[in-house]
Amino acid sequence: MDRIYGPYPDVGISNSNVTITQNQLVLFTRSQLMQVDYILGVNPMNMLYMVGYGNKFPQRIHHRGSSLPSIVQQPQHIDCESPNPNLLIGAVVGGPDVDDSFADYRIDAAKSKPTTYVNTPLIGLLAYFKGRSTRI
Repeated sequence: MDRIYGPYPDVGISNSNVTITQNQLVLFTRSQLMQVDYILGVNPMNMLYMVGYGNKFPQRIHHRGSSLPSIVQQPQHIDCESPNPNLLIGAVVGGPDVDDSFADYRIDAAKSKPTTYVNTPLIGLLAYFKGRSTRI
């Protein structure tokens, strides 16, 4: 546990109503492995929701830097149907709807936009597991 919290073994999360111990946090983190697998392609669409990995990942993400080519390279009109000219490798998009369907459509920002509130928890989970010396 010292890899997560340093030399403070009793640190957890608490507020006036609830206290969550380190052990509870670790158990919760382990329970999220299925969600990580889902993001990485173990889902009904066999879609990786992380851009640039595998054979099937979002091609039309809602991200300005990823979706706009250089005006020097493409001075003509840009359509929204084409795949992004710049891959934002490693970005995780919002993902599918409640029916596990994902239309790779740039305008549907809720599903196709990579955000910090989607990417940050995944980075935390992956960093935790990378830092473990034994398999969980």
